[in-house]
This record gives sequence, C-alpha cells and structure tokens, in this order.
Amino acid sequence: MRIAINFLKCLVYLLRCLRKRIMEKYARLQKIGEGSFGKAILVKSTEDGKQYVIKEINISRMSNKEREESRREVAVLANMKHPNIVQYRESFEENGSLYIVMDYCEGGDLFKRINAQKGILFQEDQILDWFVQICLALKHVHDRKILHRDIKSQNIFLTKDGTIQLGDFGIARVLNSTVELARTCIGTPYYLSPEICENKPYNNKSDIWALGCVLYEMCTLKHAFEAGNMKNLVLKIISGSFPPVSLHYSYDLRNLLSQLFKRNPRDRPSVNSILEKGFIAKRIEKFLSPQLIAEEFCLKTFSKFGVQPVPGK
Repeated sequence: MRIAINFLKCLVYLLRCLRKRIMEKYARLQKIGEGSFGKAILVKSTEDGKQYVIKEINISRMSNKEREESRREVAVLANMKHPNIVQYRESFEENGSLYIVMDYCEGGDLFKRINAQKGILFQEDQILDWFVQICLALKHVHDRKILHRDIKSQNIFLTKDGTIQLGDFGIARVLNSTVELARTCIGTPYYLSPEICENKPYNNKSDIWALGCVLYEMCTLKHAFEAGNMKNLVLKIISGSFPPVSLHYSYDLRNLLSQLFKRNPRDRPSVNSILEKGFIAKRIEKFLSPQLIAEEFCLKTFSKFGVQPVPGK
C-alpha cells in the first residue's frame, strides 16, 4: 500500500515538473482575445523564437463529463492537419485550466480585413480565392464527421503570406455516426441558421449557412442579417430574406450565395458539392499540391474540370 502511495506521489511530482517545463517554453507577450471559450494569449517560444497563440480554457467548474469532452476535442484538433486549418501544436493542463497551443496567424482575422476596406468592395477574384480556401478547410472537417459550429469572419485567419486558415474549433462536435444530429444552440447570432433559431435539429448544413454569411460579408462588407435586437434578428434569419449583393459580381457567385441561404437545410449544397462547381474547382490547384488534392478528393471529381491530381504515394 505504501509503495503504491509513494508511486502515485512520484507520478504527480513528475507531471508537475513536466507541466512546469512546458509553461517555461513560452514567454507571454499579450492577451489578444477573450470569448466564451476563455482567453487567447500571444506567446513566444523560448525554443524556436516563433510566436504562437495559447488558448486558456477554464475547466475547473466543468463536470467530469465536460472535461472529458474538452480533452476529446483537443484530440480532434491534434489530428487536423491541413494547410487551410490553423495548426495545433500541443496542449496541457495546469491549475484548473486547459491550455491549447496553436500557430499564430500574423495577418489577423478576416473580420478585421473586411473592416479595413472602408467601404471599398473586394474584387471577385480575391473573394473566390479566399472562399475556396475556407471551403477546403471545411471539407477536411466535414469529411471527418465534425461540425465546426462557429464559422464566422473572426474565426478565419490570414497567415503572413495571405493564406486563409480556419480556426477556433472550441465548440466543434465530433459526430458519432453519419446520421447523428446536434441540437445544441451555440454560435454567434449573426451566423445562426433558421433551423437553429427554431430549435430544430441541424447537421453540417448549418455550417454551410454560416459559410454563406461569411461569403456575403466578403461581397458586401456587411452582415447578411442585422437587427436592433435578438428577437428581430431571429425573425430576419427565419425569413431568409437579405439585401442583394452588387450586380458587379458574377451570376455564378450571386447564385451560389442564394443556394447557401436556402431556408431548408436539405436544399443547401454540401461543401463537396460547392467544390465541384466549375468556377470554384478550377481554383483548387492554386492552394493544394497535386498529392494533397489526391488525398482529399476522389480523382473523378476533378477530371471534369481539367485538374489532374497526381496519386499520392
């Protein structure tokens, strides 16, 4: 019995030493965000000199079940390896908080980039280049039976070289089966879909609605659905009516937007269907290597559009 107790004490001591060593790897620079998930802190690695973001999530008040769910979501993050998804580095727990270390995107978020336009509309090529990268990230997520559930311009980031990366999977949910539907109403109000507002079941098509909200934002520099209070906002979202985008943009782009905003989730395209559209598909090879295209897609999808991915080894 005494041996077992001593062993446990040694184990606890070793874990504390390990956590301390991890904490010492990062020098705190500044707090860069705070939300329902907790704090986002910009840090600098003492090992490689690079900057990272540490998300600090208070788990001390969570139930054991909620803590396990948080740890499972970290495990999901660890397996998300894609050029258009913010890269997870490591995680650890200390003093009742869960810390998640992620890459830092120097270019800021898409929301700030949109606001920086000061009313000057983006060129369509720029919008579509960003949009296809967001779709590639979302495809990677949905193909793994995961809902992001908080897609918004503040959670879409730009790297130093202008690459788009989808981040903040803080409330992502792993689907246990392809037919499981999540009923939890979480997310930013402007991006909520009609079915969530009506407390109806939803699946990946709610992410598609939010994707439409982001596309609309890029086209107009405004939210598709706005109101002075939550009640009127919900009524607007449920009605599905929104101000049209400028005729300056192509029919293909405007038509896609109307498809993403279909009130019935079943009528919205999947992210795979979006990526099969000719004017979208032809841009994919700008952002993914031939080998990665082969890994992410079936080859026949691209033969229609003249894109010839090289089979992966």
